[in-house]
Amino acid sequence: MEREEGKGECIEKGGDARQSTSLFKIKKTKALLAYKTVPGTKKLKKLVHITLQFLAMFLSLVGLWAVWKFHDEKEIDHLYTLHSWLGLSCIIIFSLQWAAGFLTFWYPGGSRSDRASLLPWHVFLGVFLYVLAIATSVTGLLEKSIFMQSAKMIGRFSTEAMLMNSLGMMLILLGALVILAIFNPGAGKIDTYRGSSE
Repeated sequence: MEREEGKGECIEKGGDARQSTSLFKIKKTKALLAYKTVPGTKKLKKLVHITLQFLAMFLSLVGLWAVWKFHDEKEIDHLYTLHSWLGLSCIIIFSLQWAAGFLTFWYPGGSRSDRASLLPWHVFLGVFLYVLAIATSVTGLLEKSIFMQSAKMIGRFSTEAMLMNSLGMMLILLGALVILAIFNPGAGKIDTYRGSSE
């Protein structure tokens, strides 16, 4: 069976880009939970948060570059799937969010009233971006599965197809648990308790 030029190779050799985006999700997850899980001062938590977010942004840009380069080399169109639109939107909004957060909350830092008024929007946008990253990952898995099934590389109920479906479900569960951890009012009390004993 003849495959569309480049599609099978993109699927088989696209590991670098997928690894980069997987690392993005890991760093983003850790960064979102930094305020709940990192012991220490607020300034330390903020430093961990912004550093992990920067690493996540860097890895997402490396992943985008790798995919773009591969598509150029194989003469595959860019930005023709929902996955690519979601991914590019996520990277652009995330980069703007990081820059605004850095300038407002880190250096040079906004006034106390500016920070207080922007914080709810910063948190909302951060959680929204996390959900968008999960959606991008799940659509990427779906896209890969469809390409591989169309190329007759795997069957509908093959181990690989079931693995991709299971991974998609686990990503959704991870997203739900991370959001629960962020908004769980009892989780923040741990820091207060820890802080009082130091």
